[in-house]
Amino acid sequence: MASMKYIFTSESVAEGHPDKVCDFIADSILDAHLAQDPMCRVACEVLCKNNRVILAGEISSNARVDHQAIVRAAIREIGYIDPVQPFNAGTVSIDEAITEQAPEVTAGVDPTPNRNYEQGAGDQGIMFGNATDETPELMPLPILLAHRLSRGLAEDRKNGTVLWLRPDGKTQVSVLYEGNAPKSITDLVVSTQHSEKAK
Repeated sequence: MASMKYIFTSESVAEGHPDKVCDFIADSILDAHLAQDPMCRVACEVLCKNNRVILAGEISSNARVDHQAIVRAAIREIGYIDPVQPFNAGTVSIDEAITEQAPEVTAGVDPTPNRNYEQGAGDQGIMFGNATDETPELMPLPILLAHRLSRGLAEDRKNGTVLWLRPDGKTQVSVLYEGNAPKSITDLVVSTQHSEKAK
């Protein structure tokens, strides 16, 4: 086992990648509700396509939140502000399909209706990952390096170091392992959105 060799690859997407944009909008809506109502229930799904943002899901909250303003602020913070582009904070079209949480979910999640006062789960998920001593951050080296590259793209764009960078991008790092220890980087890919004037 100590002599086993393999290559492990991890990928990171930049903050302007559609998946990250959707996650950031959903997180921003959740944060806005929690700030006013710590007992709220927010299940918000987001879809972005062309010049549209679609909000869907179930929200039960006593908070008064302007979802449209939250969406535009999130898109602006990411950096989609060019009025020439169809997807930008100022002109994006926002559709909402949000209702209150279904009573069946509430009954299954709340501990009070249950005979044994047990709290249920409203959803399920599968995660992959592990803590490791490969890095001080306790993250596997390939994903740590991929995240650092994505963060570097965002920093260079926001501080004006690279003027032609745009918010979307993807990084990929492949690391050679020997005996379950990282030995060298075998491949590195950085793909980034850029202005039309970049050559």
